[in-house]
Amino acid sequence: MRAIGIILAGGNNHRMGELSRKRAISAMPIAGSYRSIDFALSNMTNSRVQKVGVFTQYNARSLNEHLSSSKWWDFGRKQGGLFVFTPTVTSENNSWYRGTADAIYQNLSFLKESHEPYVVIASGDCVYKMDYNKVLEYHIAKKADITVVCKDMDARENVDRYGTIKMNEDSRIEEFEEKPIVAKSNTISCGIYVIRRRQLIELIEKCAEEDLYDFVKDILIRYKNLKRIYGYKMTDYWKNIATVEDYFNTNMDFLKPDIRNYFFREYPDIYSKVDDLPPAKYNVGAKLKNCLISSGSIINGTVENSVIFKDVFVGNNCTIKNSVILNDVYIGDNTYIENCIVESHDTIRANSYLKGEDGIKVVVEQNDRFVI
Repeated sequence: MRAIGIILAGGNNHRMGELSRKRAISAMPIAGSYRSIDFALSNMTNSRVQKVGVFTQYNARSLNEHLSSSKWWDFGRKQGGLFVFTPTVTSENNSWYRGTADAIYQNLSFLKESHEPYVVIASGDCVYKMDYNKVLEYHIAKKADITVVCKDMDARENVDRYGTIKMNEDSRIEEFEEKPIVAKSNTISCGIYVIRRRQLIELIEKCAEEDLYDFVKDILIRYKNLKRIYGYKMTDYWKNIATVEDYFNTNMDFLKPDIRNYFFREYPDIYSKVDDLPPAKYNVGAKLKNCLISSGSIINGTVENSVIFKDVFVGNNCTIKNSVILNDVYIGDNTYIENCIVESHDTIRANSYLKGEDGIKVVVEQNDRFVI
């Protein structure tokens, strides 16, 4: 593909509450064995994008560890590869990324030293599959300056936390509102853009000269009447992890056979860093119904309609319903969990009762691992 990739993975989202205190949103575990950023990285390699830069910032340790070896996404190559950029103090700059445009500006040499004519920009906190080649072909056919991937959301869904757009009959974007108080359209931006590399450099440098830092507000919205900005509609599955409810529902979607088959049994594949763990073990008396159980887990109790991540121990006489249990959790005997997200590395004491009454309950325990 005649493009390089940029994945924006440095932001924080306070609506994720406790879940984003120890990791970036792009490092959030998904579907038992994956991370959120795996989907953007897999789309890049499946689209034959050979050079990808990931811009990290907030709580980046977990994300950087996940990206420590690029071979899992087939970026271990002599030409191109995977590059991870964090904010760096230089003689010209000593600040954090102040926005998405500023993140690109602080690493502008990555663009200037590349030779591909186009750039694909994607967010690291979305779950989807996409061939970016089709977007690039559309971009060239429309002779667009910028192409924005968008999606029509259900009329019942609240879209005020997205960027909403309105297009004319030729799919050219006429209106673009970022997080509107009252949305005028149910078509949202998916945070995926295609733009010519030289033009991106020019626009980013102009933003820096004027102390502007945000790619959406200071480029897309500002130039919507001056540049040819088109929308490319996607119709397949797409979810953004922006709230606790979104995160929970996205994981629960993988309990549906059609969603699970779409991501894991239909070409192209989704890739992730692989841990050396034994298969999940189900001891005598364990009862499971409609669950996703990851490697390294040991199940003794009853698990229904739940996603169990890696290295989870479920004790005797436990009942887990409609919940997401993250990595390396110990659940003591006789525990009842329903409508919960249990944070990783937690130890749930025996005889505990945890239930989300008015929505999803996030459980964060600081118990000693060896106290049962």
